[in-house]
Amino acid sequence: MRYEKVCVEALGYELPDKVVTSLSLEEKLLPVYKKLNRSFGRLEAMTGIRERRLWDKSVQPSQVSTRAAERAIAKTGIDRKDIECLLHTSVSRDFLEPATATVVHDSLGLPPTAMIFDISNACLGFVNGMITLANMIELGQVKAGIVVGAESSVPLIDATVNELLNDGEISRTKLNLGLASLTMGSGAASAILCHSSISKAGHKLVGGVVRTASQHNGLCRVEGDACVSDADNCPSMRADPQGVLKNGVKLVCEAWYALMEELGWKASEIDMVFGHQVSAVHQRIVLDTLGLDRSKGFSTVEYLGNIGSVSLPISLAKGIEENRLKAGNKVVMMGAGSGLCSILLGLEW
Repeated sequence: MRYEKVCVEALGYELPDKVVTSLSLEEKLLPVYKKLNRSFGRLEAMTGIRERRLWDKSVQPSQVSTRAAERAIAKTGIDRKDIECLLHTSVSRDFLEPATATVVHDSLGLPPTAMIFDISNACLGFVNGMITLANMIELGQVKAGIVVGAESSVPLIDATVNELLNDGEISRTKLNLGLASLTMGSGAASAILCHSSISKAGHKLVGGVVRTASQHNGLCRVEGDACVSDADNCPSMRADPQGVLKNGVKLVCEAWYALMEELGWKASEIDMVFGHQVSAVHQRIVLDTLGLDRSKGFSTVEYLGNIGSVSLPISLAKGIEENRLKAGNKVVMMGAGSGLCSILLGLEW
C-alpha cells in the first residue's frame, strides 16, 4: 500500500481513573494460587505489566469513544461538518446491533452525509480502520474522517477470574491459558485522517503492508458471539502465551522487512517504533530480533496493560505528548492481532 494524499491530522485518547495492579488481580485468585502452589508477582514478572486502568462497569464504549474523538477534533482546524466518515473499530461495543458507530456519530453531531460503520478485527481493528479511511481519502471519496475505538476489559477480567475460581479441575495449564485476560486494560482512542490539501499538521501516511498467518487462528480465542462490554454475558478468553509470542513475533518481523522494501526505507533511518502493547517481553524481543535500538521503541504496557485495539494509537498519542517525535521523523506503527494478523504503517512526521 502506498499513499500520496493522506495525513494523520490528530490523535486523541481517554483513560480511566481507576488503577488496578497485577498483584490485586492475583489476590483475587488466592484459592487457585494456593492449590497450584503459585506465588504472587508472576503476572508482572511474565509480562512486565504492573498495573492497568479500568472503566466502571456502567461505562459504554460509545461514551468514551466520543470523548476521545472530541479531544482529537479540538486539536484540528477541521469543522466537524466536514468529517465525512466515522469508523468504530474496537472489540468492545455497546450492543450487537446497530453499529456502535451510530451512537458516536450522533453524540458528536456529525453530518448526515457521513459514512459510518463498525470494523472489528481483534487488536488490529483500529489499524484496519485507518487503512480503510486512508483508502477512501486517497481515492477522493472523502476529504476527512475519524477512526475511534474503546475497549472495556472489566467484564473479560471478571469472567476469567470467576471461571478460574469455579473450575473444579483447575490446573497450571488452565491458569496459564487464562492469564492473558488479566493483562488487559481499558481506554479509548481516536485518529483524524485527512487529505493533504487541507492538512495543517502535515504528518504523512506513506504506506503499509499486511501479513497474515491464519493457520494460527486458534492461539487466542473468545468463544461465542457476545458483546464484550456486556458485564453479565461476557465470554472468557483463552490464549496460548508462548504460541502467540513465538508466532506473533515471527509474523511482525516478516511484515517489517516487507515494509522496508515497500517504502524503500532502511532500518537505520527509522526514528521511532510504536507497537501494539502486548507485553514488555514482546516489545523487547521484536526490537532485538530486528536489530533495532530499544530506545526507538515506546512502551506504555507497564502501566496501561494491553488495551486491545486502542493500545497502539494511545501509545502513539502519548509519544507525541512527550515530544518523542520531531518534524521529518520516520515512524513505524506496528500493529498485530490474534488470528494471527499484522499490519505495519509508515509515517513521515
